[in-house]
Amino acid sequence: MTTTLEAGLAAPPSGRPRGLRGRLAVPARSPGLLLAYVWIAVVLLAAVHPALFAPGDPLRQDGARMLLAPGGGRLFGTDDFGRDQFTRTVWGTGQSLRAAVVAVAIGLVGGSLIGLVAGALRGRVDSVVMRIVDIMLAVPSLIVSLAIISALGRGTLNIAVAIGINSTAGFARLMRSEVLKVSNATYVEASVFAGHGYVRRLFKHVVPNASRSVLAAATMDIGTAILTVAALSFLGLGAPPPTPEWGLLVAEGRTFIGVQWWLSLLPGLVIVVTVLAVYRIGRSFNRGRTRVVA
Repeated sequence: MTTTLEAGLAAPPSGRPRGLRGRLAVPARSPGLLLAYVWIAVVLLAAVHPALFAPGDPLRQDGARMLLAPGGGRLFGTDDFGRDQFTRTVWGTGQSLRAAVVAVAIGLVGGSLIGLVAGALRGRVDSVVMRIVDIMLAVPSLIVSLAIISALGRGTLNIAVAIGINSTAGFARLMRSEVLKVSNATYVEASVFAGHGYVRRLFKHVVPNASRSVLAAATMDIGTAILTVAALSFLGLGAPPPTPEWGLLVAEGRTFIGVQWWLSLLPGLVIVVTVLAVYRIGRSFNRGRTRVVA
């Protein structure tokens, strides 16, 4: 027979609509959020199938079309080698997004495991782990990433690994904080009286609820990862030329910024709009993270 406490744990919260209808209703009521979803969908499609938007060769040079302004079928103009800048921007989407996703995945998985161990075991383990995390957070992230890249070598994948390792500390602290908070929640305390063991409480109640905040943070962290990948590529630590990559495109155009401003500005705007769209979607997930999984 189901006890009153178990029935209370199983009862879904009221108010916010759940399921696919609830998820789709939020963007429909928010034009800004809807535009963010549309932009991210276009960016993801460009990353998977760039030829759909730019069927040309991003490496093709044309000495007769060097440094042409936007117009006449050239949305972003051409660079100093006569290569179409829009085509190179579209084909560089995959490089930049893959690096950002890999970086966030490394930080999310590694940091969540560390934070879960610290929050679940507590005591000396928690103290030692969190002191190491504090040391990592005390050092500027860009310096840590540069140090790791210096050890691993240049390349987009190495940039992703460096950013991912550097971001584990933030995810570890957040996961630990959520585990400690959720462990003291009323419904978790009720599960003790319902006869649930520690391991069952941890993986049925604590981990699912603690993970919601961490996943919401990971969504927003993708935007930060895109910016960091672009910054490190701008410094010449990413894919070598002539491989198209967002940060590298901005760096290549800075030589002509006083005259052919579009070479850096337009790819830079793509980066900015993409990051803002990711942040907007991440904020919507962050507002809805309080649902209890019991």
